[in-house]
Amino acid sequence: MSTSGMYMLNSEEYSEEKTSQALDMLYIDRKNEFRELSQILLPGKAENAVPNWKEFVLNFSLDVDDAFKTWSGQEPLSVHSSQKALTILRQLGRDKTSMNQLMHLLNLSYNLSLEFKEIYKRLM
Repeated sequence: MSTSGMYMLNSEEYSEEKTSQALDMLYIDRKNEFRELSQILLPGKAENAVPNWKEFVLNFSLDVDDAFKTWSGQEPLSVHSSQKALTILRQLGRDKTSMNQLMHLLNLSYNLSLEFKEIYKRLM
């Protein structure tokens, strides 16, 4: 598993071996969600264009979860909070015609991150 450039997965919080195992377990149940997000986040066929597309989608989902903590007031604003929020919304909002479509993708991302964290915690 290659996580180079994926700062959320490369944090001290996650070990590479457990991350890989938790991702594999999550992907079994959430293939459709991963594919839906990859089609939005990555151009063309994600499986062919980016070899570590699952890790990319998971990293993005963890980023959404982290941003939500700021949005909900659980964590204080950082210097990059506004830029991070706009980047997330621009990535997910591309070619969407309603807030419901955008919220659907935000919910998918957020739920993937929560499920990943739960699986990761149980692997100890």
